[in-house]
Amino acid sequence: MELTALPFSKAGEMTEMDQFIFECFGFIVIEDVLNETECDEVLEAAKRVHAGQPKEKLLQIGKGFEHEPAIERLIDHPAVLPKVRGLYGDNFVLQAAWCTVQPAGSQSVGWHQDGSSAYDFKKLAYPVPLVQLRASYHLTDQSQPFMGNMMLVPGSHRSKIDLPPSVRKEVYACAVQQILLARRGSVLLFHNGVWHSPMPNNMTWDRYNMHFIYSPPWLRRSDRDSTDSEFLENTTPLRRALMGDYARPDVPFAGGFPKIPFENGEHS
Repeated sequence: MELTALPFSKAGEMTEMDQFIFECFGFIVIEDVLNETECDEVLEAAKRVHAGQPKEKLLQIGKGFEHEPAIERLIDHPAVLPKVRGLYGDNFVLQAAWCTVQPAGSQSVGWHQDGSSAYDFKKLAYPVPLVQLRASYHLTDQSQPFMGNMMLVPGSHRSKIDLPPSVRKEVYACAVQQILLARRGSVLLFHNGVWHSPMPNNMTWDRYNMHFIYSPPWLRRSDRDSTDSEFLENTTPLRRALMGDYARPDVPFAGGFPKIPFENGEHS
């Protein structure tokens, strides 16, 4: 059940081969984005975000970037953002940033596609359009099964048929599913239409991932109603633009979309 051929990519530019593989699989994996020191910094920040929360099942908490600089620095990471830009072009925003934990000895198996329960993205078009592009930073080791790994069905973002409901709570739900064996510091970039689920975490330590979700500028933000004004004042121009906190005309975007300062972005 564990397929070993992973769609690996190198940091930075979204190459033509990256584009082809992403279209085929619905996801790519970028290794060694964060080194051990950087992982430690973000992991400690993630633990602070979750401090005081119950540890019984998978839990995600949003907008940690507003008060944790180590998380903020990942918003426009130079290993990842060029790939987001390669898939979306120049007009996109950070729709959400979820810090997730799968506690030790717990499971939250539930196969699904990302989207909105208010209006299923599959209703927009076929194949389901790329409306949410998720960059998942692995802050703890997930190089062996049952470490809270992501499980995915490659190519399922192009299926007209849903994964049968009868198997959506099963670890081994589909003969062609893939268990992502990812080293700490790697990043999974995947399409909202790919069927996926977290694997149980049978380890004695909690599994932490940091998810950044990029979307078209008109999609409503899901981890915040608005972005903290102090954060916007003190962050870089690029990150401020990616928050999508801009004045809208009476008819949204009728006057054009404000240019995002990619070339002048500062990474701190």
